[in-house]
Amino acid sequence: MFNATVQRIRTPAFKITKNCKSKDCHSVLYMIPHGRRFLSTSSCLYGKFLPRKKPRVVHEIAGLEPITYADRMHFVPGLAKPRFPPWDRGWKDPSHYTSPKLEDMPLHKDKPCYMFNQRTNVLEGVRQALWLSKSVIIKGLPAQILALAEDPANQIENQDERVQDAIKNSRLWDTTEPRPPRERFCPSLLHRLLHLCDGLQVMRPELAKRILAEKYSLAATWRRGEDVFQVRGQNGLLLNSMTPVPVLAGEEQIQSTADQALETFYPIAPTIDLQRTHIYQEKNDTGFREGYPYPHAHTLFLMEMGNTPKLFPEQLRAKMVMFAFGNALARAQALYGKEPRVLEKPIVVQSVATNGRLFQFVVFQLNTTDLQSDSGVKNLVWVDEDQPLYGFAKVWPFIKKKVVKVPAGLSGYQPNTFKKFLALYLHGAA
Repeated sequence: MFNATVQRIRTPAFKITKNCKSKDCHSVLYMIPHGRRFLSTSSCLYGKFLPRKKPRVVHEIAGLEPITYADRMHFVPGLAKPRFPPWDRGWKDPSHYTSPKLEDMPLHKDKPCYMFNQRTNVLEGVRQALWLSKSVIIKGLPAQILALAEDPANQIENQDERVQDAIKNSRLWDTTEPRPPRERFCPSLLHRLLHLCDGLQVMRPELAKRILAEKYSLAATWRRGEDVFQVRGQNGLLLNSMTPVPVLAGEEQIQSTADQALETFYPIAPTIDLQRTHIYQEKNDTGFREGYPYPHAHTLFLMEMGNTPKLFPEQLRAKMVMFAFGNALARAQALYGKEPRVLEKPIVVQSVATNGRLFQFVVFQLNTTDLQSDSGVKNLVWVDEDQPLYGFAKVWPFIKKKVVKVPAGLSGYQPNTFKKFLALYLHGAA
């Protein structure tokens, strides 16, 4: 009798597995002689869940007052749930704060604003940043900065050896781990390189008129077409100076940008990936108080570390362009006012970004604050991308098939990358 029962159970199970062809239904009811199921394969297909209850709709009839159980102080079936007015405590309790509706907020505006912040990852990269800032790109660094990089008088004593020691300090000697985290060695390397550059104060006294600022908050607002845009938020380290950065492009080159057309990326909207909000304030602020002794932004240093949202190099360069543009625009509006115009003396802001090995260099020259239309004078951007400082820095050698592919220590050092880094630092003081 027991064999007959097992045979009856096996028969429908065989039919189910034979008719079910998908991977999820394979071996739905695999039976063992005791007549039990394997829940790991069958319960996922036969599990039951309760459907979500629909919220009860309470209809209000004009002229009729619902009868509630408020007087009885407990639930009574058949009577309506009472509605009490909000209780005013008489003091502000942060744990019970209820924000007003968006339409009732004092900063609410009907026209939306598109914001670019340090977490923005734009789809089109540099092309989108050029359209937003009404700029024309030039590949490579300006001739003035390259001349500073090649001048032997602007180099540090034992430069290559000291730079390699800085890399080894950050990557090899500062940790006992096989591979130190990027959050550790990236800022360590940048600060060591800045310390090397700062050692030239004896030869260049103008370097003493600079200061590094951290965690400053920037805000710059402009109109592009019919839309309102803002660059705002904290971003990297900013090297400020008492004197402005020298202008790189002459008057003839600036006027020639009026004949150049801006690159578009239709059908993609230029506002893609930007934060859209109706609660905003049209604010222009450099992040420093009026009368600050170092009012001019010189170089912005960005680090792509592991604890921040990872950006591809193209998106990282777009972030450099936008924040360099934001610093220049905020300074221009502080000097010349909010009236759109072609600047008599353009404003230059530099930017350097690194992930601990690759360096990105951007130089932005703000020629005009008339950004609403695509015609007229445009701004200039010089971009030098993907410049490696070194190839590998290994605590242990990389061995594959008993062959040393990458030796231990530092290898593939590129001295020209630090020369450009030093030239950008010395620009305006050499």
